Amino acid sequence: MMTTLPEVRAYCARSCLCILLLVIGVAQTASAQDETFDHFSTGFVLDGAHSNVGCEACHAGATFTATQSGCESCHSTGGLVRASAKPVNHLPTMGECSDCHNTSSWSAVTFMDHTSVMGTCGSCHNGTQADGKSPTHIASGDQCDDCHNSTGWLPAVFDHATVAANCFGCHNGVEATGKNPTHIQTTNICEDCHTTSVWEPAFAVDHNQVIGSCASCHNGAIATGRGSSHIQTTNICEDCHSVAMWEPAVAVDHTQVLGSCGSCHDGVSATGKHPTHIASGDNCDDCHTTIAWLPANFDHANIAANCSSCHNGTDATGKNPTHIQTSNVCEDCHSTTVWTPAISVDHAQVIGACSSCHNGTVAMGQDTGHFVTAQECDACHDTNAWSNVDFRHTTLAFEPLDHRRNLACTDCHQANSAALVWPSPAYQPDCAGCHANDYRPSKHEAANGGNESVSQNRNCAGACHQDNSKHRISDGGW
Repeated sequence: MMTTLPEVRAYCARSCLCILLLVIGVAQTASAQDETFDHFSTGFVLDGAHSNVGCEACHAGATFTATQSGCESCHSTGGLVRASAKPVNHLPTMGECSDCHNTSSWSAVTFMDHTSVMGTCGSCHNGTQADGKSPTHIASGDQCDDCHNSTGWLPAVFDHATVAANCFGCHNGVEATGKNPTHIQTTNICEDCHTTSVWEPAFAVDHNQVIGSCASCHNGAIATGRGSSHIQTTNICEDCHSVAMWEPAVAVDHTQVLGSCGSCHDGVSATGKHPTHIASGDNCDDCHTTIAWLPANFDHANIAANCSSCHNGTDATGKNPTHIQTSNVCEDCHSTTVWTPAISVDHAQVIGACSSCHNGTVAMGQDTGHFVTAQECDACHDTNAWSNVDFRHTTLAFEPLDHRRNLACTDCHQANSAALVWPSPAYQPDCAGCHANDYRPSKHEAANGGNESVSQNRNCAGACHQDNSKHRISDGGW
């Protein structure tokens, strides 16, 4: 049997009515449950906006057990529960929703736990998502967290390293503290004396730009004044001190000092006589002057000791390394009135050869016209009478001794030199070195016949030719 169109419509209407009645019944049941069910007993309190949400908003499919209580179990995408999820432009953070949000007002964040935020301050504080740098902010290339922190934004710990201006650009009394009324009068800018790491005390003061005298500031109130132990003087500070280095004083104007040297130079107010000072009963100004303390003009009259008691290289200048080697004491040769040149030299105590001193540096050496020789001075000279020269060949390996006649120096030496000119140098230093040309082979018969050569008889001195006056052979007979 075929169903007519009116019958179909009637069936659909009845079905819709049944469904509507069913929904109304469930809603009434849920409403009744909302009013009677104690949600606190589940451990999840329905407060704030959650108190106005129907059961089915969280308990999808009428599932009332094992429901997750974390924010993200509902406030996420793709789940059965339809609740607002974290938007794509949310701040990047690893924090829980409840760290910043509450159930009463989701959008108005009362506190931001910055410890879980990922990124720099400028990622959020860009003027769009959160407040950015104000228009009156100090010009700086620093990041926010270089100066600020998330627990207490103000006051800031300021990093001056990247500030692109001088101190006065901010420290002008408006944006930041400026120069106070009691500041030293100066044309300097702040950074000439102060540093950003430690503002006070100033690391230096450029006194060249300070207006006024030293006492304008160094009066004991603004800056340190004259100490109670200061030398009694009528001078002003700058007469003795320098702004580059206050101590020690660059100079002391002794003409204005009241008292004797010992009034100040007592080892307390100023340096006194040191322990190694030469033992003397003199007052300071007997030897020293205030213009040039050293070297001293020494009064030896009051010294109760010999020279080496002081001139030992420690208390006073001693014998220098180039001094003549001698066992003499100073006063044997020197005088306290005129130390150099020495008044005399006791050669009897001198250690070494003549040339140890007479080398042209320590003492006078050979003059330019001196006979050229390697002999020591005392081979010809003596210390009692330097001139005349008295030379004896007996001190040499070769000696002319008693020749046929008394020889002159020029018979053997030429050109003012100790070097000998041998007529027959092949036979030096024997007699034949000079007499080879006089040799007569016919006069020198060999034992086995024939004649001996000059080489065989190069040393003529012997039975026939003797170097004494008893048996001399005439020169012509050689």
